[in-house]
Amino acid sequence: MLRIIIVISGILFFEDLSFSQNEYFMTLRYEKVNLRQGPSKEYPVKIFYKKKFLPVLIQDTSDNFRKIRDHENNTGWIHSSQLSKKKAAIVINDKLIMFKNPTVYSKPIAILKKGRLTKIIKCKEIWCKAKSDSYKGWLKKEGLWGLL
Repeated sequence: MLRIIIVISGILFFEDLSFSQNEYFMTLRYEKVNLRQGPSKEYPVKIFYKKKFLPVLIQDTSDNFRKIRDHENNTGWIHSSQLSKKKAAIVINDKLIMFKNPTVYSKPIAILKKGRLTKIIKCKEIWCKAKSDSYKGWLKKEGLWGLL
């Protein structure tokens, strides 16, 4: 009987650990979103985001609030209604080349600078099809922040 209790408590403990480490990305739903110091509207605003589709890493949850981290390592809490499941990424390399096809041997379309926001259409193993302004093409995942 003692073995059963130990096994069940071990399973619950490790399941709880693995669940809390599941981080995932979402994007900001609106042009103006508040990042708060805590998981309630009672907490003061730390940062005002002014960029729709900005990717954020969800690290924790508390009721209707999500603890996030952005590409500049700012952390805080955002109400879940302010988040979207649409995919986007930020260029983290100085100059990231956008190609016509998912290979470095295809035609280059544009060079994206660090900090550029791109909407993600779909991803393969190491490539993502993305759109940035009037450009649409393939980018290497390693040069993007906002994807797992």
